[in-house]
Amino acid sequence: MPATPAKPAPEVAAAQRSSRAKLWLILAICAAPVFASYYTYYYVRPQARSNYGDLIEPQRPTPHLSLKQLDGRSFEVASLKGKWVMLMVDGGACGKSCQDKLYHIRQVRLTTGNDRDRIERVWLITDDVSPASVLMQEYEGTLMLRANRSELTAWLPTEGSTSVVDHIYIVDPLGNLMMRFPKNADPNNTKKDIARLLRASDIG
Repeated sequence: MPATPAKPAPEVAAAQRSSRAKLWLILAICAAPVFASYYTYYYVRPQARSNYGDLIEPQRPTPHLSLKQLDGRSFEVASLKGKWVMLMVDGGACGKSCQDKLYHIRQVRLTTGNDRDRIERVWLITDDVSPASVLMQEYEGTLMLRANRSELTAWLPTEGSTSVVDHIYIVDPLGNLMMRFPKNADPNNTKKDIARLLRASDIG
């Protein structure tokens, strides 16, 4: 008969339990500010708040996405953690609605003033078309990444007859997809939601 694996000594088992407890405590401390910001924003005095964007419940962690930079280098989505991400999806040809979204997220970020460095703008391009150089210059600072359309469709929720290209999404500093703005969103209302989230959050 195979030998029965030896049980760890009581002091070793106790040390392992202590290490796991410390790890969970550290994770809870790191996550607490974001959870607190959500609670403050969505549940404290709800009668005094009217959010414009749709809260995504439950939150959706960012999955592994096959992202590449325009020069073909791989891009790790984990590098966006620690920032609030305004995310849009469209093809590289970028017609009027696409350009409207680029302008929208750029201007909303600018209106946050000193908080603008807390926000990252991301355009996920779902085909092999290269954006026009004039567009890349005009929206310099926007991360332009090639992405797999089917991966995005599985991750990003839509409403009614809309598709992922119709919305602007918000990803929190922990990498959770947490808000979706409507098609042809109003920048002033978007700005109000973003400002509230930044005020309520101690991280990102």
